[in-house]
Amino acid sequence: MNKLETTIHQFQSLDDDFRLDLLLDYAEKLPVLPEKYQAAKDIGLNRVHECQTPVYLWVEVEQGKVKIFADVAEEAPTVRGIVSILVNSLTDASPAEIENIPNDLLFRLGIGQRVGMVRIQGLSAILYRIKKEVEKQLKSDHLDS
Repeated sequence: MNKLETTIHQFQSLDDDFRLDLLLDYAEKLPVLPEKYQAAKDIGLNRVHECQTPVYLWVEVEQGKVKIFADVAEEAPTVRGIVSILVNSLTDASPAEIENIPNDLLFRLGIGQRVGMVRIQGLSAILYRIKKEVEKQLKSDHLDS
């Protein structure tokens, strides 16, 4: 079982109140954005514009492993928690694992029905961006070789 499947199972085993508590715990676990991306974030690069909450996202593929870096305001704990789940569960995944992430991930976690349609659209855009960035980098690497 990969990290994302483990996280999905963990969320599914809880009732709604505990799911929200766990989501808030994840919000506190979002790693700090590495310094090398800070200047780009400060000028608005890599923002996921489909999200009402400012979310900045970087995806790298190195040696067959995906690395995800993100920044979300602490004032948006729900969005921050979901982004943290993605960062923590998908970092070090293979590109194939990223490609196979279910598009209904929020509902599999049991929180889709609790966050509202606008957030679902924004968070779906984050997942789409991760998938597209991995795909783009793999194509670029293939063309370079």
